[in-house]
Amino acid sequence: MQKNQLKIEVWSDVMCPFCYIGKRKIEQALADFPDREQVAIEWKSYQLNPNLVTDTTISTAEFLAKHKGISTGQAEEMNQYVSDMASKVGLEFNFKQAVVANSFQAHAFSHFAKASGKQNEAEELLFKAYFTEGKNIDDVEVLATMAEELGLNKEDLLKALAENTYADAVKEDILESQQIGVRGVPFFVFDRKYAISGAQEAQVFEDTLHKTFTEWKKEQPSLTIIEGESCGPDGCD
Repeated sequence: MQKNQLKIEVWSDVMCPFCYIGKRKIEQALADFPDREQVAIEWKSYQLNPNLVTDTTISTAEFLAKHKGISTGQAEEMNQYVSDMASKVGLEFNFKQAVVANSFQAHAFSHFAKASGKQNEAEELLFKAYFTEGKNIDDVEVLATMAEELGLNKEDLLKALAENTYADAVKEDILESQQIGVRGVPFFVFDRKYAISGAQEAQVFEDTLHKTFTEWKKEQPSLTIIEGESCGPDGCD
């Protein structure tokens, strides 16, 4: 992120469907924003189920049913409802193929990509892997393949994951979310002034973006110049 950019921080979890939908919503808001280049998005880690044990033998509907104390049929209906919502923003959700997986390693991968300026691209690959492609986001080889797709060094990622290089960064994001009062994701924070909770309509993001940017622009420092003798391209005065 460049110094003179408005920052939008997004707390999210890879296994959160509304986080992927919310990603599209903020992208829609930014698409027509005239000062898009002066806005930067930073993804922050959040775990909905930190104690979840990756289990490739059960479906997301079975996991959801057990987690919420509902029937598998009800869970499937909930998944279908979310899938229909996702389709409205151009996303394809395949919950029947999704792998129930702990997201901690995925968050570490996001931080790894962030160090090379590829975090937003990494988040897109992670969401797509989980919701569309049915890949195990807790599998280091799956993450290593993503690193290669981003033009990053596969071996460097595997080493970072093995040595828990980014574990503290993930934990710090989670701790920070608790400190600022995040109760659910996605949670969008604009310049640490305004926040949007949930995957709301693009217009909500657009309005907040314009308001925040206008205020941020006014607060940017400007120089008061005291003129004196100097030299420029056309000579010295």
